Amino acid sequence: MAHPTEHPHIVVHPPALDGSRRVTTDDETLGIATHADDVSEILRLADLYVTDIEHTDFIEWQGGGPDDWPGLSEHHEA
Repeated sequence: MAHPTEHPHIVVHPPALDGSRRVTTDDETLGIATHADDVSEILRLADLYVTDIEHTDFIEWQGGGPDDWPGLSEHHEA
């Protein structure tokens, strides 16, 4: 059994054609994110509380970092 303070390896996959990004841990898809805030919410719903998704060793960002959401940024601008 894993120690409660350990986090699984979380992967935010490269953007799909629509700009969304799949969030997985091991072989399980946790959800589809369209913004960095979605990643935080997906992890919270999975009881994986990560306070700083941009600067943690638990999250592997593939195909760009937390600011890379091609095709979707116009939907989240103030």
